[in-house]
Amino acid sequence: MLQAIIFDVDGTILDTEQAILQSLQRTLREETEREYALDELRFALGIPGKDTLKRLNVDDIETVHQKWSAAVLDFSQEVSVFPKLEAVIQSLASKPLQLGIVTSKTRQEVTDEFDPFGLSDYFTQIISASDTEQHKPHPEPLLTCLELLQVAPEDAIYIGDSVYDLQCAKQAGAKFALALWGAKTTKGYEEADYVLQEPTDILTII
Repeated sequence: MLQAIIFDVDGTILDTEQAILQSLQRTLREETEREYALDELRFALGIPGKDTLKRLNVDDIETVHQKWSAAVLDFSQEVSVFPKLEAVIQSLASKPLQLGIVTSKTRQEVTDEFDPFGLSDYFTQIISASDTEQHKPHPEPLLTCLELLQVAPEDAIYIGDSVYDLQCAKQAGAKFALALWGAKTTKGYEEADYVLQEPTDILTII
């Protein structure tokens, strides 16, 4: 029986793609003097920022990560809640379900980049990259959230937009719903339990 719906943030609740990629592009230009095309950086969507910088072989990861996090705020005008999603979250909150978030954002990034949209109070638990040693696609963040919600994995659906989200859900034993408005493709998501064309589809699976 469905007891909990857990959301990813970037690409699922918030349309942050351009803010993340453009701020990373600018930070790398300033720090490494190398120009990356936005498509070269798309792999960064859905994983913790420090993991992205490791893959890019950045030397001083801590300093560059802080600079990148600050730069994201310069592109805040590019960020918005996906259409209809706020109303869907409000509707879910009125039902006998628990709502949670599992995100690759750090706790500070949640405070700076998610809280201003006024949705945080709808969620009983918010698990950030600061709260677990392992990160998506490892199941630890999702399992931590479910443990705090006191919900068994098989009674939960994780909604996300990246392969990391899918792998995290499957390894945790939860169902996975693909947010197609963020993923933009079903290729590679054959294991998804649900494919959501638009946010209102969430209400059809509960």
